[in-house]
Amino acid sequence: MTSSHMAPESAPSDASSSSVLDDLRAHLAPPARDWLDHALGEAADPAASRSSLPAWELRLAEAGRRCGPAHADTARVLLLHAAHPTPADLARLYHQGTADERRAVLRALPDLVPGPDALPLIEDALRTNDTRLLAAAVGPYAARHLDPHLWRHAVLKCLFTGVPVAHVDQLAARARGDGELARMLTDFAAERTAAGRPVPSDLDLVLSLTEPGPPPHTTDDRDPHRKES
Repeated sequence: MTSSHMAPESAPSDASSSSVLDDLRAHLAPPARDWLDHALGEAADPAASRSSLPAWELRLAEAGRRCGPAHADTARVLLLHAAHPTPADLARLYHQGTADERRAVLRALPDLVPGPDALPLIEDALRTNDTRLLAAAVGPYAARHLDPHLWRHAVLKCLFTGVPVAHVDQLAARARGDGELARMLTDFAAERTAAGRPVPSDLDLVLSLTEPGPPPHTTDDRDPHRKES
């Protein structure tokens, strides 16, 4: 069985936001570009952000209609970067938002929350079966802050739901020499086989990464499937 090679998405860091914005604007029609520029200006305005419901929060909900489904996710993350919401604001946005808005919050966490304050949002996403939320939840923020027990279960959740492990940030580094993860993977494979169900093809890859010693060479640690074109 062949696994999906869908490339993982990365939230733009503060350093790269300008280039991400330029790229996004190049793909938008003039009305959408004007809307995005105005929305980002609102988000970056400290005075506007002090109102009970900042206008930029409304723009998060509009992004799909204004920028189109293909570009809305990036537009939302850029809005969050411009606004620099607090962890409490991010938690509120996450719990009150749609699945698309929750995904944007998860993708923005690495550059907006330096410590583990937003881990409850990651843990909530990992309890869902929404594969887009799961893929966003196992990004750089989880790689930095998720404890080993929850991280192992996150990897298994990806295998169980069909989320390509290419989305698991720092997979090779965190899996290396992890005997407990190897045991869990072996048990999972045995259970699937005993039940007459296929074993996810990504499982063998992750199991190989648990071996002690230097990780296998990959061009991107988040994407063990990437091949030279």
